[in-house]
Amino acid sequence: MKEYVSLSEASELIGKSKETLRRWDRDGILNAVREPISNYRVYRKNDIQLLMGDLFNDKNEEEFSNHVEPENKYTVLELFAGAGGLAVGLEKAGMKCIALNEIDKWACQTLRSNRPNWKVLEGDIKDFNFSAYKDQVDVVTGGFPCQAFSYAGKKLGLADARGTLFYEFARVVKEVNPPICIGENVRGLLSHENGKTLQGMISILDEIGYNVVPVQVLKAIHYNVPQKRERLILVGVRKDIDLKYVYPKPYKKIYNLKDALKKGELYETNVPKSLGAKYPQSKKEVLDLVPQKGYWRDLPLDIQKEFMGGSFHLGGGKTGIARRIGWDEPCLTLTCSPAQKQTERCHPEETRPFTVREYARIQTFPDDWIFEGSMAQQYKQIGNAVPVNLGKEVGYSIVKFLNQYYAAKK
Repeated sequence: MKEYVSLSEASELIGKSKETLRRWDRDGILNAVREPISNYRVYRKNDIQLLMGDLFNDKNEEEFSNHVEPENKYTVLELFAGAGGLAVGLEKAGMKCIALNEIDKWACQTLRSNRPNWKVLEGDIKDFNFSAYKDQVDVVTGGFPCQAFSYAGKKLGLADARGTLFYEFARVVKEVNPPICIGENVRGLLSHENGKTLQGMISILDEIGYNVVPVQVLKAIHYNVPQKRERLILVGVRKDIDLKYVYPKPYKKIYNLKDALKKGELYETNVPKSLGAKYPQSKKEVLDLVPQKGYWRDLPLDIQKEFMGGSFHLGGGKTGIARRIGWDEPCLTLTCSPAQKQTERCHPEETRPFTVREYARIQTFPDDWIFEGSMAQQYKQIGNAVPVNLGKEVGYSIVKFLNQYYAAKK
């Protein structure tokens, strides 16, 4: 096994930018060392393993799979369903969506077009009562948006959270009473309002009868997704169930952009042709000068200053600006609008944003999953989605939990 790795290799393994690793080096979180022969600054593989858990064992070890078959028919009620990334992932894990709620009319069209048999409840979650599903559903899932609570007390109760979408998520869980519920959110929820928002959510789930499993942030690149996206997972297990929920185990293999867009292990064909956004001519002229895996700092200095404007003098790496993705790296997190300023994700060879179908591939949607609405609506739906393969791996972990639950009940 190679003892040392370079900065770029360490960045790839950990799924963090080089700027972050340099900061970690300064802060003493993960120190770079001088490689004895070349005297280059490198990282000890052992230090990375200690930091990350033992994710990076020798590649010749036998690869495992989280795959597990459902021993019963398991049903899902999905809230804030979006374009169906999580729902399709759970379906691939062998679970059945019995109803999905979503407020965005184009996302609802997308769900109906692809799965005419799914019951799509279109509209504001506040307008629906879910009591008819009481004790009929195995898992309630939902990606509620992150909103602050306003409350005076130390412990937040369900009533205090009224008016937030998490209140609605918790209300539905209470009405339906599933063995397990799964919320997903952005990593930022950890630090939102200094962690108070998350603590409030945990205390509300506690109040309605659910123990919250220690929260984890799952990195999509460890779950067969060729994209550096992170999702925070919040799992509640009903208090009468004395079983441990276990998060899906991360895979060692990391897929890159080539795996997403070309024929290979992830897909049997090259990405289908489709429409895509374009850069304005002025931006195209700048991005033409950026090499693969490069970003704004790779531009000539005068163009850097002009392109970055006032933010040229501010600190921070800003490595996502004027960024051209390389074939041999996972894509940076996709945004909802591919041509917007300061989150450029440029195609490796052509100076353009990724097309709609390329976006869908990077999020691991199947090629036959169609998106409804204007091109901007389609990008928004894909950019907001949970990557399908990440949803599938979380699905396996739920199936495993439910298999144990129903076996114990018998």
